[in-house]
Amino acid sequence: MPNATFRTPSTILVLAVTLLTGCARLSDSEERRIQEAELTARSLMAAWQRADRELIEDLFWPDATYDDFPNQHTYQGIQEILDYVQAMHAWADNVFMNVGRVHVTTSGAVVEWDFSAIQARPMGAISVGTGAEVVTNGVTIIELRGDRIIRAADYTDTAPMMLQVGGRIELPGGTVMEMEMDRARVP
Repeated sequence: MPNATFRTPSTILVLAVTLLTGCARLSDSEERRIQEAELTARSLMAAWQRADRELIEDLFWPDATYDDFPNQHTYQGIQEILDYVQAMHAWADNVFMNVGRVHVTTSGAVVEWDFSAIQARPMGAISVGTGAEVVTNGVTIIELRGDRIIRAADYTDTAPMMLQVGGRIELPGGTVMEMEMDRARVP
């Protein structure tokens, strides 16, 4: 029977690290797609902040879908997506999208963001511009087909934002949620 070769723990560790590093290494094309996905995700948030029509048209496929899950609405095609972005800017001034982490793959990204704006004009059931600052956070999931977005979906809790502009939420059993507003800001 041949003698067994004894390997030292450090030799085994070097072998394991070498194997794992080799397995985890992305190809150059995968690495490039990941970098492009992150750039696309960050560009989308910049387009939202500025309501940049040209950039949105460059980022999305013509038949793309944008799901607004908080408001249970789907926008199909570039024009509806542009209308979705413009609708926010119709009531808001000083729009700011602070991008936090961006989690990317070769076929998409998840963007964590903080949104802030001033509610300067009517917004849905809020018939006046309150001048209130609204701040909320959420995530946008982006699916890519090639180098453009084929689908994006926003996930956020809109209740705090509605409360920040003076809205109220009536819960079953008679409980009402509302925030006290600084009335000096209301025109």
